[in-house]
Amino acid sequence: MATKIFKITETKKLPECVVEITAEITKEALETYKEKAFKKIKEVAELPGFRKGHVPDATLKEKMGELGIIEEASEMAIDDCAAEVILESKTNFLGRPEISISKIALNSPVEFKIKVTTMPDAKLPDYKKIAAEQNKKEEYKKEIIVEEEAVEKTILELRKMRAEQARPAHEHKEGESEEEHQKAHAEIKESDYPAFDDEFAKSFGSFKTADELKEKIKNNLKIEKETEQKDKLRLVIVEELVKQTKGEIPEILIQSETDKIMYRLQADITNAGFKMEDYLKQINKTEADLRNEWKADAEKRAKLQIIIHTISEKENLKPTEEEIEKDVAQITAMYKEADSSRARAYVEQMLENEKVFTFLEKQ
Repeated sequence: MATKIFKITETKKLPECVVEITAEITKEALETYKEKAFKKIKEVAELPGFRKGHVPDATLKEKMGELGIIEEASEMAIDDCAAEVILESKTNFLGRPEISISKIALNSPVEFKIKVTTMPDAKLPDYKKIAAEQNKKEEYKKEIIVEEEAVEKTILELRKMRAEQARPAHEHKEGESEEEHQKAHAEIKESDYPAFDDEFAKSFGSFKTADELKEKIKNNLKIEKETEQKDKLRLVIVEELVKQTKGEIPEILIQSETDKIMYRLQADITNAGFKMEDYLKQINKTEADLRNEWKADAEKRAKLQIIIHTISEKENLKPTEEEIEKDVAQITAMYKEADSSRARAYVEQMLENEKVFTFLEKQ
């Protein structure tokens, strides 16, 4: 087992959900890192009269000074142990830690501080009771029935789509007036739509008969209505939880939610074959303008994420590594330029959300 190179001396809470961890690199560890640091410095050192990497040790040590070597050694040691320090402090942190050397001197341990923003302790209401009260409302329990009229409307839209796809493009003919052009390109009459028969059904894939396609349409419409009903239920549960939950919202979490909104927008624009800068020019706004417009929504989302995270922790609803990797692979395959770390953060949040909402719907 490797010898621990640090010792935590203090952990204290600061305002805005920040925790400051004070630790020190031991004198023994520092001696080992001084050797590594000097070797690293020597490999890139250049001084007049000497080639790069060939400055004599004595000359380089005189130029650097003992304290300069200790500073380099300290940074190397802190880089190696910072993650372990946070882990040992049992701090549930958000975003990037802020690390700084606070005390350095010859023949002494090096003291450093790590500041991290933590997930706040939210005072949740009785979320099971809130969910149960909404779940038993008739409007969210009623059976979904798909009317024949809705099925026929969808079939009509499919027939119209096929008719338009089959119509050749009409270009301006020489001497043709705008009125004549518009008339020639007028909307196709329903009587000219293709018939809804078995051949029509086969043009949509693996369907053998019109009845099969019609049944599929009916099932899809039912799924849409069920999803809509479920979304309405989730929304009222969310609104009630957000309204009744008390607690701080760290700025870093609001920023994170704003980043996620921006990430989804950029992904959608890229997937549509456009560039973000062109989109911003088209709407005559800057990225800062959009972020400012999203702030209220981002604050609400941040508060909801605190609620979901807290419920997830209490009820052990974390997504598995296998579930996360599967969805990340799908996203990075679909969006070739997607940043994998941002995609992972997005997936983790979405999976955790779904698990918590599924749990609440069962109350």
